[in-house]
Parts: sequence; C-alpha cells; structure tokens
Amino acid sequence: MDCNTPLESIVTRCNALGINCIAIADHGTVEGALKMQELAPFTVLVAEEILTPQGEIMGVFLKQTIPTCKSAREAIERIRAQDALVCIPHPFDTFRGLRMNQREIEELVGEIDIIEAFNARCPFPWPTTKATTFADRHGIVKSAGSDAHSPAEIGNAYVEMPEFSDKEGCLQALAKGKIRGFRSNPLVHFRTIWAKLLRAF
Repeated sequence: MDCNTPLESIVTRCNALGINCIAIADHGTVEGALKMQELAPFTVLVAEEILTPQGEIMGVFLKQTIPTCKSAREAIERIRAQDALVCIPHPFDTFRGLRMNQREIEELVGEIDIIEAFNARCPFPWPTTKATTFADRHGIVKSAGSDAHSPAEIGNAYVEMPEFSDKEGCLQALAKGKIRGFRSNPLVHFRTIWAKLLRAF
C-alpha cells in the first residue's frame, strides 16, 4: 500500500550489495514475497506485517496471507497455525510501535520469537536501546530491518549471520548474528507518502 518497488529492482539491489537472504514483509499480503521466491537467486523469507489494534505483528516463514486481526493475540495464533515465527517489528518506535502498556507487552513474551532491535526507518536512538534491552532481558533473539520502501534503502540495516535452511535454523543463526547498519534519512518517508498518493489516485 505504501511501496511501488518492482521485484526486479530489489533483486538488482541485493545482488549489487552482496545480500544473499532477504525477508519481504508487505502490509497485509504475502503475494509479493511468494513471487520474489520464484524470481530471486537467493533466499527469500516470506513475511507479512499484520495490522492489529495494538500495532503490527510480523509473521515470518508464512505460507498464506493473514488478514487484519482483531487483536495481537489473534495475529499470533494465526501465525502459529502456519507453523511460522512471530516477530515484533519496531516495538517501541514513537510513531509505529506497539500500542500496549508494559504489562500487556510482558504478557506476550512467551509468544515472541524475534524482536526487531534496530529499524533503519526509526529516526530516534531510544527505541533501539529499549528493544535491545527488552530482548536481552527476556532471552529473545534480535533482528534488524531496513524497512525499505525503495531500492536505495535496502541494506541500510541488516544482520551478519550464518546461513540456515529452516525456521529453527534461522533462530539459531540470528542468535549468533551481528546487527549492522545506520538510520535512513528521514526524507525517505516522503517516498512512502508519494506511493500512497499514487495508489489512491
């Protein structure tokens, strides 16, 4: 809904940067990720950001689209039904984080496989610090995301990690990984607004 990047452009950018694994997490659909799996010469993880009243919940290693859910718990249940991993993207972002109090977040801890500790589109440092502290305190593996809505943003955040072949291997590799990258220029958000406008008209 807020990105108009051709899949071929993503492949070209990843090849240029030497990226050999990417997660595609569109809002409300896995169709693009499934098409990318057919197209890309590297590993593609099928993911989706699922909208809930409490914020976005990400499923990774999905097979089918999960529609908007009535609660974060419902989204998690639907992810588990597909034997996929539960990731919380940008959990403490000032503008896009979970709309939950600390107690409600703590109650979900046992259901969370991955915390996105660094999101390149988050303009402030404290959400990264808070997410890292939360993940370390609860023994949850950490990931990073470019949150790329354009080819130029791909690779702004990434994880250097061992190769893997399945979801259990992915968790083990993330646990050994090192988060790298930098914050995107805040002006990239204008690309998102432009993409939304083009889609609306």
